[in-house]
Amino acid sequence: GPTRTSARVGGKGSAKNSATHSLAPICRAGLGRFLKTTVTGFRPNDALRQACAVVGRAATIKFGMPVHLLTPRFLEKVWGSHHLLPWFPDSVSQIGEVWLEGPRGEPLPLLMKFLFTTDRLSVQVHPGDAYARKNHQSNGKTEMWHILRADPGAEIALGLNRALMAAELRADSESGAIESELNRIEVKPGDTYFVPAGTIHAIGGGVVLCEIQQQSDVTYRLYDYGRPRELHLDRGVEVSDLSAYVAPAAPLGCLAESAYFRAERLVLEADAAIPADPARTFWLICIEGAQAGQAWQVDAGTGTIAILLIGRSVLIKTFVP
Repeated sequence: GPTRTSARVGGKGSAKNSATHSLAPICRAGLGRFLKTTVTGFRPNDALRQACAVVGRAATIKFGMPVHLLTPRFLEKVWGSHHLLPWFPDSVSQIGEVWLEGPRGEPLPLLMKFLFTTDRLSVQVHPGDAYARKNHQSNGKTEMWHILRADPGAEIALGLNRALMAAELRADSESGAIESELNRIEVKPGDTYFVPAGTIHAIGGGVVLCEIQQQSDVTYRLYDYGRPRELHLDRGVEVSDLSAYVAPAAPLGCLAESAYFRAERLVLEADAAIPADPARTFWLICIEGAQAGQAWQVDAGTGTIAILLIGRSVLIKTFVP
């Protein structure tokens, strides 16, 4: 039968201050978290060991509000990687993105994901809200990147190193000259970059990052290094910021902040207690520690959640302001 545990939240011996919680839902969530993945190189015995690790190490005891373990969705990409550890099991498939979705695979108000790159992504741009809603019935796409791992010399590109005219951007995208006009930045673990809609950008090979963005998948490719994929030059040029890139001021007290999301870095020790937020739902993404790769949704409410962590862990907390 289901194992049960009693978690005391108040004074001694008081029925009012004592709550009994079943671990069965946590066990089911943990098993589903690993047994329902689509990573083709994942052997069943590995799945069971990972599921046991979830149940034993990452159970969340709930005090007064729902807490949900998020579901990873694995997406193959031509620039992806087979090496996903320590965040996820390594894969025979070339996984480029892992999207974190609701417990039943439903989309969330924010799109949170991990990216694993072994080759350059296309040079691309995303539209803002007004353009995306008019042309795609979708949100725009403002995002942030938090670098988790980077090979020596790994780079990203944010914006242009000089101002261009629209006709120049189109011609240089067609010829490949845009490669020399990107504002390139060498990255290292711990760096965070804010990418507003309209910013021309690219991610190089040898990078693992956590991305938080508006719930949107509208992307316009401007240049793809000769790969036979569709480009979107008309719309891409139309929505691009053509000025020379100027880095935004670093936000105070957080990794990134915008009208769409706020992201904070938390460093927690074992068996950490985190207060809920009575006004809003938030999400926790473990990026470092024994539960790296796992994420939780904490619904709005009052009280405290206790995440049973092994040792020191680093998490990103994010929410819609």
